[in-house]
Amino acid sequence: MGHADVAAYREVADSAGASVFTGYTATEGEATVVGLLVDGVPAPAASEGDEVELILDRTPFYAEGGGQLADHGRIRLDSGAVVEIRDVQQPVPGVIVHSGGVLFGEVVLGASAYATIDTERRRAIARAHSATHLTHQALRDALGPTAAQAGSENAPGRFRFDFGSPAAVPGSVLVDVEQKINDVLTRELDVTAEVMTMDQARKQGAIAMFGEKYGDAVRVVTIGDFSKELCGGTHVGNTAQLGLVKLLGESSIGSGVRRVEALVGVDAYKFLAREHTVVSQLTELVKGRPEELPEKISGMLTKLKDAEKEIEKFRAEKVLQAAAGLAEGAEDVRGVALVAARVADGIGADELRKLVLDVRGRLGNRPSVVAAFTVANDRPLTVITTSEDARARGIKAGELVRAAAKALGGGGGGKDDMAQGGGSNPAAVGEAIEAVRALVAERA
Repeated sequence: MGHADVAAYREVADSAGASVFTGYTATEGEATVVGLLVDGVPAPAASEGDEVELILDRTPFYAEGGGQLADHGRIRLDSGAVVEIRDVQQPVPGVIVHSGGVLFGEVVLGASAYATIDTERRRAIARAHSATHLTHQALRDALGPTAAQAGSENAPGRFRFDFGSPAAVPGSVLVDVEQKINDVLTRELDVTAEVMTMDQARKQGAIAMFGEKYGDAVRVVTIGDFSKELCGGTHVGNTAQLGLVKLLGESSIGSGVRRVEALVGVDAYKFLAREHTVVSQLTELVKGRPEELPEKISGMLTKLKDAEKEIEKFRAEKVLQAAAGLAEGAEDVRGVALVAARVADGIGADELRKLVLDVRGRLGNRPSVVAAFTVANDRPLTVITTSEDARARGIKAGELVRAAAKALGGGGGGKDDMAQGGGSNPAAVGEAIEAVRALVAERA
């Protein structure tokens, strides 16, 4: 509840008693403001623009809990003031707190009010909550009692459901679970709720939700002959009202805990409509039927990989073809054969390493240094290698790379025989080559 002290809510509970939740059967209704906080502090009144927390003696607003998100809506006072409600919580047992902003008018403690929830949001959340119960039962049927609920969130048009599982759920099992859920929707099963003792609920085989604390009397939500769970949330009246449930997939969120995410109703339909559009576009591109897409796309990817390998082979050959010319153009720097040059742009680091090693091999047993430079994606890159005789003179590849990279506006490093570096200034390649030449002359 942010910065508010829960003691303020306890004072309201002590003076006014518990809030009565009417939202199971009503979406609006009369009430009295029995508690008022402005910016987290108890106050006798609030004005337009204030952020307030209202506590009513009775309310149709559902406070977030049991995985179900809170209702939104408006509270109108007899004075004409209107409060836009954006969140509802229950910070202490029995006290339902409506958080929002005063749109206009003055809110006064003790005033009469009329509370109205956003019914479209409520219906969408109710569909998601009922779908969560169906998913829970379908997973238990497929995986056994280990697929117990470990958390959930029921939002408008979508839900996520966390459950116990030692391993990932195979895709084929998810398909079966989704089909079972949607089969239940077509059976048009009634959804009912009944308050009973905990012993009665256990005898009826009701499933208790993870992490919930229950009193002597519990609310049991039953979906036909398919599902029976302890639940304080709001639900549809019949499974046909869900329309459609689409499981998007499952993933791991911790050791032994998996998560299923899904869409419900219109959101599920819109998702499938987009998927159908994509499939239609792909079938047109590949000139095939929808069922042929996996095979055709797999074949295309295989051909693409083969083509990439051929291109890579061709590029490598072209790079190595330059090795002979580079070796022939080696200059003598105080007895050290030096090749320091910029090669074709776009060459990768692996190809550059192969090139400098090839050139070094062509220079024979004499002391030699090979420094190749390229520019890829507007960033300069260099790889430098030294022969054993050059290293004996104290000429080390790592030191040369650091000098070159400094000129390029970057950094680098490596071993004495080979090092790699880069920078951010492609225009400085010539300066980097000169830095290498100067250091070789100094060390030689």
